[in-house]
Amino acid sequence: MKLWLKEVARGKKGAKDLTYELALEAAKDFISGDATDAQIGAFLVAQRLKQESIDEVLAFVKSYREVAQLIPNKIGEQKQFIDLAGPYSGRNTFAVTIPAALLFAERGIPVYLHSSDSLPPRYGSSLMSILGELGVSTEISNEDIGKSIETIQIGFAWTEKLCPPLANLRHIREEIGVRSFFNVMEKVLNLANANHLMIGVFHKTVVELHAALIRNMGYEKGFIVQGAEGSEDLPIHRRSFIYEVTKDNMESFLIDPNEYGLKLSKDEEKENLSLQKQANVIRRLLEGEESDDLQYHRNQLLFNVGVRYFLFGIEKSIDDGIKVADMQLKQQRGAIHLEKWITLKKEN
Repeated sequence: MKLWLKEVARGKKGAKDLTYELALEAAKDFISGDATDAQIGAFLVAQRLKQESIDEVLAFVKSYREVAQLIPNKIGEQKQFIDLAGPYSGRNTFAVTIPAALLFAERGIPVYLHSSDSLPPRYGSSLMSILGELGVSTEISNEDIGKSIETIQIGFAWTEKLCPPLANLRHIREEIGVRSFFNVMEKVLNLANANHLMIGVFHKTVVELHAALIRNMGYEKGFIVQGAEGSEDLPIHRRSFIYEVTKDNMESFLIDPNEYGLKLSKDEEKENLSLQKQANVIRRLLEGEESDDLQYHRNQLLFNVGVRYFLFGIEKSIDDGIKVADMQLKQQRGAIHLEKWITLKKEN
């Protein structure tokens, strides 16, 4: 491990990127336990200061995927199967991706969510904790996750449970307390072999890295979104950029909620939700409520689902997608599908 540290931790001018082959060797040291906690912490901080290369991140992603339990299913061979890759550091803003995924699944469009317990630097509510608060079983086996995806078109994976070497790093990541390239890596392991991806970023500076990961991790197409808190969830108080990535091309465009009558001024109170409030808002929206205090979050949900229906080719326009989502909410279809998800494990 000292060899890899000498390369990446020589200071601002002397630090060098590892080749793909050397990064594979470093990843093996992480996974095998040959690297000490101090060496791992030093490596992660040095990489953050140097800025990790595409080859370095890709080598670690592929190495950790090789030692993880994959989720068996045949969905991706039959139809579009979407991986919604939210930040593992958790959410303080509304986790729109959960009710959005349920509306997709209700229409028969398979989706896959994943996370672990929240991590630095945010320590928000993880998708796993929000789903648990809603009553969904989140500690199930890879086989049961696959059955859930095939049966009701939606599944959730606790990634650290399926990839123990990743879980072994949690205490180090908590101790250093800063973002590292593992915050990106864990989102694109693609344990369910999805063929489409939507993933969020904070800044345009990391778009090229994410595009390379999309092209190398089995996805046919991916969308990179400037979402809330670096998530895949578009806010409704501003315009956001979206990049469409395929094997041979990348195109970008701006999306504005004002064009669809859904823009609202930023509301700090509604942008900061506790775990219990997250679950409560999701339940009420899926049950068809349209009260004034839900308008901010309802607009977010309609906007995000409408955009996703259009991007993934489900509807011909964003307006059409919004109309369909509005109908699904009014008819409580999402709530019915959530109940199917909750009861699925009990039936098995």
